[in-house]
Amino acid sequence: MSSTLPDATASRPGKPRLVATSAPLTRNAALAGMLGGEITRARGPGDPSATIIGWGYKPSGQRALAAKGNYADHWLLEDGFLRSVGRRDEALGVNFDQHGIYYAAHSPSRLFDLVTRPLSGEEQSRAQNLMRLWRENRVSKYNDAPSVKAELPDGFVLVVDQVRDDQSISHGLASADTFAQMLRSALAENPDAPVVVKIHPDSVNNPAKRHFDPAQLAADPRITVIAEPCHIVDLIERASAVYTVTSQVGFEGLIWGRPVRTFGMPFYAGWGLTQDDLPAPENRCSATLEQLAHAALVDYPRYWHPMHEEVTSPEEIVRLIGINRRIRESQPATIYAHGFSRWKKPFMAKFLAGAGVKFIKKFADVPDGANLLVWGRKPVPEDRNFQILRAEDGFLRSSGLGADLVRPLSLVVDDLGIYFDSTQPSRLEAILADHAFTDEERAEAAALREAIIAARLSKYNLGGGRWYRPETDRPVLLVVGQVEADASIRFGSPQVNSNLGLIQRVRADHPDAYLVYKPHPDVVAGLREVGSDEQRAGEICDEVVTAADTMQMLEEVDGVHTMTSLLGFEALLRGVTVTCYGQPFYSSWGLTTDRLPLERRGRQLQLDELVYAALIAYPRYFSPRCDLFVSAQDILRELAELAARGPQTRTLYRKILRAVVVRGAAIRRRLGLVT
Repeated sequence: MSSTLPDATASRPGKPRLVATSAPLTRNAALAGMLGGEITRARGPGDPSATIIGWGYKPSGQRALAAKGNYADHWLLEDGFLRSVGRRDEALGVNFDQHGIYYAAHSPSRLFDLVTRPLSGEEQSRAQNLMRLWRENRVSKYNDAPSVKAELPDGFVLVVDQVRDDQSISHGLASADTFAQMLRSALAENPDAPVVVKIHPDSVNNPAKRHFDPAQLAADPRITVIAEPCHIVDLIERASAVYTVTSQVGFEGLIWGRPVRTFGMPFYAGWGLTQDDLPAPENRCSATLEQLAHAALVDYPRYWHPMHEEVTSPEEIVRLIGINRRIRESQPATIYAHGFSRWKKPFMAKFLAGAGVKFIKKFADVPDGANLLVWGRKPVPEDRNFQILRAEDGFLRSSGLGADLVRPLSLVVDDLGIYFDSTQPSRLEAILADHAFTDEERAEAAALREAIIAARLSKYNLGGGRWYRPETDRPVLLVVGQVEADASIRFGSPQVNSNLGLIQRVRADHPDAYLVYKPHPDVVAGLREVGSDEQRAGEICDEVVTAADTMQMLEEVDGVHTMTSLLGFEALLRGVTVTCYGQPFYSSWGLTTDRLPLERRGRQLQLDELVYAALIAYPRYFSPRCDLFVSAQDILRELAELAARGPQTRTLYRKILRAVVVRGAAIRRRLGLVT
């Protein structure tokens, strides 16, 4: 039998068939992808051409072990040490073992063989970098718990409880009594240190699953009990030492450089890296932390990227989970969301994952001091003590118009203002003004910018026909139309605030230029009202274009003139000169010609610093495909696939919903209920 995992990238013909001893394994698409083939249910006495799989030492795994002689190969599976965002999510990392399973101390395991393997210099560096990424992204096995809320004592020793009767306890040569021994040792060996006992989240509401009684522990003034679910990284990072029986928290403590004391024999003990209460089994010897980390995180598991739907690296999964962890940690515990339509509520709840979201209709329903989320520049009561959050579409939004009720793939949630309101700073402006950009961030932004240009992607990705530059020696300038009622004009362009006014200014400034006017796509689609006297554009401009591909047009023109349109930012990405008659977020940083400079900005930025702030640091991207927050590069991949199929438009349901929304808004305006 081979101890090598099946090649998931190989072609299907000629590969051993995969059969499972339990029905749930046959329905696990990620697992099938990791193994490179379809998984069917094991039937009959056996199949010498198939590989049989089961889960650990649970009944399905025991059945696989019992039947392995009747199959070409067998594999026991377990959750990876870097598993997923949520505890109920499909596993993104799975451990594969042909010899036994990692938590069985006296049984053979593929992991134990891998730990003893000498590492090359490249593998040594990879293990070190992977552990650094682990810490930087603050990941753990599960990653959906909130940050710890309790006040923690300084210099505490962390004692980790586990679920009673967990298989890792008995197979790790420990028992329920071992936990009491561990706590006594923690108190005795650290007489001057406080002790924090972490109750396992699966046992919080079930005393029968706990080894400790929180009320009894609380009677000891040296002990702090953390019973509520919280991200374990918060505790590991601040602990002076970690005490565990067989919990994975001990392994994570090693990654964080903490002294680890074990009282059972978990997979990471017995290698000379931990202080162990039990003697090391014969199958273990001295090993480095890099050997252990490389074996446990690189060699032993396989990882599945749920958006790309392909086998991937641990580094990619650390980054993916890290994105989700950071956004979750940035959310308040509770958010009151006011005034969101029935259409917006489902995707807003997704974009606010990590917070308890309460959709409310009246400001009176929001407690004083609460976090209040509204859309855009919607006014809020000034006599209430709210922590205001404002949401808006991101700059890489969708394939199709928001006004056409096409769901966004990106949003911004701003705790200072909102990016299009130049009357006050926004979180984006704060990043642009104060962030110390690194070479790595600039390189990441440059790669993203080049990918956007190569894929001809924009905010809405509407496509369109080809536009041909006129045969003229005159400079060709693109004048960008906007929805005149849009808040970005009301709050970001105090002098020029109509499309006709913009056209007149550009013509006055450039009397000899060839002016091309492009109305806003919402106006062209009949979803928003035509601007005041906008139909006169053809009298002043040389050409009015309604259906062309705007990204292709940017490749042909000599300059873009705008009030506050995002198209100005998209032009900057492509090296086109941009003149601003308002104060959009990308103006007054030394990258545009500003007819109305904003004095409080003034910092001279590089283009890729602007790109990093606007497309990486400021927004959040959520993929419905995998139901997770993803990176900007990942969302580009999804947008490119959507754009290749053409922009989405309204379904019949959306058409009806849109009509209801528009009709309701008109009635409210007539009644004076909104401004």
